[in-house]
Amino acid sequence: MKKIFEKHETLISILLIVLYVVINSYCMQNFGLEDYRSTIINTIFSIALLALIISLGRTAYYGLTKVTDLKKYLYFLPLLLIILHNIMGGIHINNTPEEIVFHILTMFNIGFLEEIIFRGFLFKMMAKDNVKSAIIVSSVTFGIGHVVNLLNGADLIPTLMQMCYAIALGYLFVTIFYRSKSLVPCIITHILINSLSIFNVAKAGSLYRTIILLMVVPLVYAIYINKTVKE
Repeated sequence: MKKIFEKHETLISILLIVLYVVINSYCMQNFGLEDYRSTIINTIFSIALLALIISLGRTAYYGLTKVTDLKKYLYFLPLLLIILHNIMGGIHINNTPEEIVFHILTMFNIGFLEEIIFRGFLFKMMAKDNVKSAIIVSSVTFGIGHVVNLLNGADLIPTLMQMCYAIALGYLFVTIFYRSKSLVPCIITHILINSLSIFNVAKAGSLYRTIILLMVVPLVYAIYINKTVKE
């Protein structure tokens, strides 16, 4: 299996992205993210992908390993600002306990899947030829991928803004992965950002807070890492 995968790594990476988009578009259009069926489908996908990685002997290769020197990365404290973005304007509970639980479980899987697919498979596949191109493609593809939300009923302007935030966050996450060789901080941050979104309150001034925390902080932190941490 490993030889087959290595021979067709590009095709498999593309197929994983397409499969992920199709599966979650189907879930959002038919069930919503707070439904147990979305949780089950994404959990099966996560387990299958993790089983594939283990069978290939590529857990460390795809970043499922710890960071060795936390001090170099400021102990990832800037990630805390990004994580708390959704609840800085207050906590709003407008869902049943069951919906909240299934939302968090679904987001747990989505955070894992998106990091492994876009930062793991896609980036590592392209980085073998050109690291800079791989970083750009991984970041931009992750951002553009959110355009699918338009097909799921989202408004145009919020979706375009979300794409911009996703590109900035994608750049930070791929930078962390490239420098630290670990995807774990990215996976955890991604999961918590998405999970806390169910408690988000839209208030005046939140746009400026969002721009600072989801664009400025990620870009500044990524620049800091690139300047202070060598490969």
